[in-house]
Amino acid sequence: MSSDTLERPPDDEQLTMGIDPWEKNWMKLSVVLLVVFAAAITIAGFTAGFALPGAESEVDPRTITTEGPFAEPGVQQLGDGQFEAYVLAQAWSFAPREIVLPVGADIDIYVTSADLQHGFKVTDTNINMQVVPGQVSKLSFTFDEVGEFPYICTEYCGQGHAAMFGTVKVVSEADYASANADDNAGDTQTDNTAEADG
Repeated sequence: MSSDTLERPPDDEQLTMGIDPWEKNWMKLSVVLLVVFAAAITIAGFTAGFALPGAESEVDPRTITTEGPFAEPGVQQLGDGQFEAYVLAQAWSFAPREIVLPVGADIDIYVTSADLQHGFKVTDTNINMQVVPGQVSKLSFTFDEVGEFPYICTEYCGQGHAAMFGTVKVVSEADYASANADDNAGDTQTDNTAEADG
């Protein structure tokens, strides 16, 4: 084939590069999808109450088990329907292992670690925190349904990692009130027995 047989455009015609109409449509669709996804994430974040856990405060991991609220981790009732829980993560357990709340309870959960980096995820909620030694992480949540909500460690922390779990047990207000009445009666009976022995 000789170069004479190749056709060349006339000098007065300009060659222009273009984008195929199908490619244009796919690019437009991609941009629209990105905008839709960004809007969906933003709307879901506000309606579902997504919150990023932040460092609430700092603690000394060397003395955390002997002083402060994490020395006796557990749940405290602050007022009507208002609770706070202090959870201590350490290889390979959570303390407390069970948190019992009445339905509708608003709770602030404070979590820290005494040794390694751990995770704290409560199933079927937006509670998911990274737990760092020396740092207290906090998230708030309202438990509107009766049921059990297991919590687990989401950061691999060694051989016993699979045994790191606990449960948030949400019960009816009547069951919660009767359980507290039984606990208070047991405390009073113990106090009376101690006084009788003294």
